[in-house]
Amino acid sequence: MLSPAQLDALISLLDDSDMEVKQHVREKLIDLGAAVIPVLEQKWEESFNPVLQKELEDLVHDLQFGLVKQRLTAWKECQEQDLLEGLWILNTYQYPDLELETLQASVHQLYVEAWTYFAKDLQPLDQVKILNHVFFKQLQFSGNTKNFHSPSNSMLSMVLESKKGNPISLCSLYLLVAKKLKLPIYGVNLPNLFVLIYNQGEDSFYINAFNKGVIFSRGDLSNYLEQLKIEPQPAFFDPCSHLAIVMRFLKNLTSAFEKLGETDKVDEVLELLRILED
Repeated sequence: MLSPAQLDALISLLDDSDMEVKQHVREKLIDLGAAVIPVLEQKWEESFNPVLQKELEDLVHDLQFGLVKQRLTAWKECQEQDLLEGLWILNTYQYPDLELETLQASVHQLYVEAWTYFAKDLQPLDQVKILNHVFFKQLQFSGNTKNFHSPSNSMLSMVLESKKGNPISLCSLYLLVAKKLKLPIYGVNLPNLFVLIYNQGEDSFYINAFNKGVIFSRGDLSNYLEQLKIEPQPAFFDPCSHLAIVMRFLKNLTSAFEKLGETDKVDEVLELLRILED
C-alpha cells in the first residue's frame, strides 16, 4: 500500500493533460482496489477542480463496480448461494454503502412481525393467510403498478423503504420471511410473472405476492400458460434456485435501464448477468 503522501501525489495526476499519464494513474489506483475508495471520496469533497472531481467520480464507480463483480463471482461459487446475500450484492450496484447487516435486520423485523401471529399446528393455508395479513394488511406492501419498470423495484432496500415492488422483489421478501418461519415456500420462475409455491407434494399450491398473496392451483397455472400460448414446462411449476432468482432480478434491471435509455448501466448489468451465466 502506498503512503498517504504517495497516494496524494498519485491522485493529483488524475487531471494531468497527458492522457498516457492519466491512464497509468487510473490503472495504478484500480490495482489498489476498493480499500482506496474512502480516500478518493475525501479528495472529491476537498477538491474545487471539476475535472478532477469527474475523474474521481468515474474512478470510484469503477472500483465499486469491480467490488460488485468480485462479490457476485464469490457468491456464485458458494455452495449455499444465500438469497438475501445475493440480493444485497445486486443492491450495492446502486447503493454501494448498503451493509448486508442492514438488510438482514429489516428482514428479521418482518419475520418477528409474522412470528407473533403464528401458533403450533397451523394448516398450510392458514399459515399463508397469516403471512398475507402481515405483509399486505398490516405492513401494507403492494405492487408498484405506477412505476412497474423502475430500477428501484430491483433494489431490496428501496422495496423495504417504499413498501412497493415488482412480482419478484415482493415474492423474494415473502419467501425470505417464510424460510425463517421454516415454511416450504419457494420461488417459481414463470414467463412474464414470478410467483411462489407452497411445496407439499400433490397438495402444493401457488401464491401471487404481486396480487396481495392470492392463492391459486396448478390448474390455474396451466390456464395462465395456455392463455399466453406457452407450452408448459416442468420449470414453470416447480421451485427455482436462488441463482435463477438473482438472474431474473438482473434481467429486470437490464430492462428498466433500457427503458430509461441508460445504456452504460445496461452494459454493466449485462456484465453482471454474464458472471452468473458462465
